[in-house]
Amino acid sequence: MKQHPEATHTHASHRHHHGHHHAHSESSNIALAFWLNLAFAIIEFIGGMLTNSVAIIADAMHDLGDSLAIGFAWIASKIATKQPTAHYSYGFRRWSLLSALLSGVILLAGSGWVLSEALPRLWQPELPHTGGMLLLALLGIAVNGVAVWRLRRGKTQNEKVLSWHLLEDVLGWVAVLIGAILMHFTGWAWLDPALSIGFTLFILLNVLRALRQTLALFLQVTPDPTMLQQINSQLAGLDFVKSMHHVHLWSLDGEQHVLTMHIEIVTPATMAEQIAYKQRIALMLAPYQLSHTTVEFELSGEECRDAG
Repeated sequence: MKQHPEATHTHASHRHHHGHHHAHSESSNIALAFWLNLAFAIIEFIGGMLTNSVAIIADAMHDLGDSLAIGFAWIASKIATKQPTAHYSYGFRRWSLLSALLSGVILLAGSGWVLSEALPRLWQPELPHTGGMLLLALLGIAVNGVAVWRLRRGKTQNEKVLSWHLLEDVLGWVAVLIGAILMHFTGWAWLDPALSIGFTLFILLNVLRALRQTLALFLQVTPDPTMLQQINSQLAGLDFVKSMHHVHLWSLDGEQHVLTMHIEIVTPATMAEQIAYKQRIALMLAPYQLSHTTVEFELSGEECRDAG
C-alpha cells in the first residue's frame, strides 16, 4: 500500500515525558503495595494460628492471592515503560491493561472463595481470641490503608483495579475490628463472617464495574464519548474542513488515548495552506493531551483508500 502524501502524525515530546513520569509512579506505587501485602500476608498466617481465628487465616489466603496479582501487575507496569519496537509500534502500555484484567479475574475468584468460607461460619461460628484480633485488625488497617492511598493517587486502569484489591482488605480489617470488639463484649461469633460477607459483596460490585471498563478498553471502545463529540464538533467548525470520516478514539491503557481521522479539505489548497491547516488542528487538539494523533488529508473528490 502506498504512503499517502498528505498523511501527518503528531506526537509531542512533553507528552512522552508526561507518560514516562506516570509509568514510573505507577511502578513504584504497585511495588509498595506488593511488598506491604506480601509481608502482611505472612504476619496474618502467624497471627491467625496464634489467635485460633479461621477468619484471619482465610484473609491471609486472600492476601496471598492479592500478592500474586499485584506482583504480576508490578512486572507488567515495568514492561509498559519500554520503548516502542517494530512489533509493538505503540509501545507496551497495554500490558498494564492486561494486568488490570487478570487482577480483576483473580479478585473475582478470591471474593468467591471468601464467600464460600464465610457463609458456613454463620451457622457454625467459633469464638477466636478477640484481643489478638484487635491488634491484627489495627495493623491491617494501617498497612493496607497506606497501600490503598498510594494506588488511589494513580491514574491508570491497572492502579484503579489493584486499589480495589487492597480496599477490600482495609474494609475486611474494619469488619474484623468491629467484630472483635462486639464479640469481646457479647460473644456473638457470627458477627465476623456476617460483616466480612457484606464488605466482600460491596467490593465485588465495584470490581465487576472496573472489569467492565477494562474489557471495554480491550475492545477499543471509545474511552470518552464526550471528548470525541467535542473534537468532532470543533473540527467541523474549521473553515477548511469539508467532511470527516474514520474518526477513531481509543485508549492504550485507560490514560493514554489515540486519535486517528480522515479529513476531506476544501480545495484548491496550496502546500503552504495545508501545512497551516495541520498546525491549526494540532493547536485545537493540544488541550486533550492525546498520546498519539494521526490526521490524513484527502482532497475533494478523492477516493478514500480505507473506504471498506
